[in-house]
Amino acid sequence: MKRFVCIILTAIMLLSTTACGKSTNNTNNTNSTDEKKELQELKIGVLPDLDSIPLIIAEQNGYFKESGAKIVIETFKSAKDRDSALQSGNIDGAISDMLAAAFAAEGGFDVKMTSKTDGSYKLLVNGDKGIDSFEKLKGNQIAISENTIIEYATDMMIKEGKLNAEEVEKVAIPQMPVRLEMLQNGKVAAATLPEPLASAAMKNGAVRLNSSDKLGINPGVLLFTTKATEGKLEEIKLFYTAYNKAVDYLNNEDQSKYIDGLIEKAGFPEDVKDVLVLPEYNKAVVPSEKDFTNVINWLLEKELIKNNYKYEDLVNSEFVR
Repeated sequence: MKRFVCIILTAIMLLSTTACGKSTNNTNNTNSTDEKKELQELKIGVLPDLDSIPLIIAEQNGYFKESGAKIVIETFKSAKDRDSALQSGNIDGAISDMLAAAFAAEGGFDVKMTSKTDGSYKLLVNGDKGIDSFEKLKGNQIAISENTIIEYATDMMIKEGKLNAEEVEKVAIPQMPVRLEMLQNGKVAAATLPEPLASAAMKNGAVRLNSSDKLGINPGVLLFTTKATEGKLEEIKLFYTAYNKAVDYLNNEDQSKYIDGLIEKAGFPEDVKDVLVLPEYNKAVVPSEKDFTNVINWLLEKELIKNNYKYEDLVNSEFVR
C-alpha cells in the first residue's frame, strides 16, 4: 500500500512539473511573438519638393501600412524648421541633404545618410528683368536658403556660368513658398528653387538659367538619427520596402491618377498640375561618394565646417544596396 501511494505521489509531482514547464514555455513564446509584432513609430520630415514624392505616394497608397511599419510623414516649409525638428527629437529622419548631415555632425548631433534622393534644383530669373545670361545676372539679388543644398547648387551653377559668388548678392529666404512669391513679384531678380516650385515659377514667366540636372549634381539624401538607425532598425528596413514600391508605382502609373492628391498632401501650388514633370525615380541606393566629397570640399572652403569628414563617417549602407 505504501509503495502504491509513493508511485501515485511521484506521478502527480511529475505531471505538475511538466505542466509548469509548458506554461512557462507558452508564456515565453507569447512574449516573444508579441515583441516581434510590436514596431515603433518612425517619423520622417519632408519638404515640398520632388525628393519627398515617393514618401507621400507610399503613404497615400497604403504601402507603409502594408509593410507593417508605423510611418508618420511630417511636412515642413523650410530646411531650418525640418532640422530643428530632427535635433529636438520630434522626427527620426528626413528628406535632407549632405550639407545638413555635415552640419549636424559638426554640432555633435549624430545622423547617418542612408540613401540618395532624386531632387532637382533650378536657378531662375524673373521674366520681366531682361536677364538671359549669367553676365547680366551680375550685381543682382538671388533668393536662396542659406547654408543648404540650395546655396550649394546655386554656387555650382554660378561657377559653371563663369561668375564668382561675390558678383551676385545672395539673399536668405528660407521658406520656399515665400521665395517663389518674391521671385514672381519681382522683389528679387533671381531665385534657386526645387522642383516642382521651379516649374510653377516658369509657368508664370520665370526664365531658367541653369539646373542641378544639367550639372549632374545631386547631394539630396534621406537621413536618420543614429539613435533611429540603431534602435529602429526593422522599422527603417520596412520603410524602404514601401519606398521602393512607391518608386515602382511612380515610374509605371499614369500621373493623372495621383496628381490631385499629391498636390494637396505635399503642399505644392495648384498651378504645377499642368507643368509638373517627374523624374525617373530610382529605388533606394546609397548616396554618391563623389557628390559627398564635393560637398565637403565646398563646406571646408567656405569655412562652414572644420572637420574633413570621410564618406564612411556619415553614411550607413546597411539598409539599401
